[in-house]
Amino acid sequence: MTRFHFPEWTNRLTKWVLLLVAGAPIYLIALVAYGVAPQAIRIGYQPVQPIPYSHALHAGELGMDCRYCHDAVERSPRAAIPPARSCLRCHDGIWPDSVNIAPLRAPEIQWVRVYDLPDYVSFDHSAHVTRGVGCESCHGRVDRMERVYQATAMTMEFCLACHNSPEPSLRRPADVTLMGYVAPPGLGAKLRAERDLDPPTNCSTCHR
Repeated sequence: MTRFHFPEWTNRLTKWVLLLVAGAPIYLIALVAYGVAPQAIRIGYQPVQPIPYSHALHAGELGMDCRYCHDAVERSPRAAIPPARSCLRCHDGIWPDSVNIAPLRAPEIQWVRVYDLPDYVSFDHSAHVTRGVGCESCHGRVDRMERVYQATAMTMEFCLACHNSPEPSLRRPADVTLMGYVAPPGLGAKLRAERDLDPPTNCSTCHR
């Protein structure tokens, strides 16, 4: 009976298999380490925009309401990026010849997205802001940002910390666009009693 001999190329295959087995733990450790790094969760991400728009000036010093520009936030899943005509309502008469204003008259402005959730995430702005969750809760003190950056980690852990909290401290009776709001003690229990808005205790409450 003739003995079976493995082909010569299987010697090289064995070396690659051993290398993969030895390198797998290192790869997994590096993957997890990168997954929690600021570069991955994007905290502090601050892209340069085509127009140097200052939220610190408009929302901070001038006190403009967030909903003047993001006018769909109370009725749409998306907050909406304002069209150029929203800016030109003021700037046709205020600094109309400024070089910073000139790009507003371009056919299309390529804004750079700051908060970019994965495609499998379904987040509805209107469902949150109409129930008293302030803009600051997720976006930070935008009224102090000369150039907007990502202030919080848009992770499942971040969302569940609020949704599973027995005290819905992010809800407020005051205007959702008011920055620097501090909830008084016991507000969560009061809001639950008045509005009957008990937060879900787990995901299955909504996702059946």
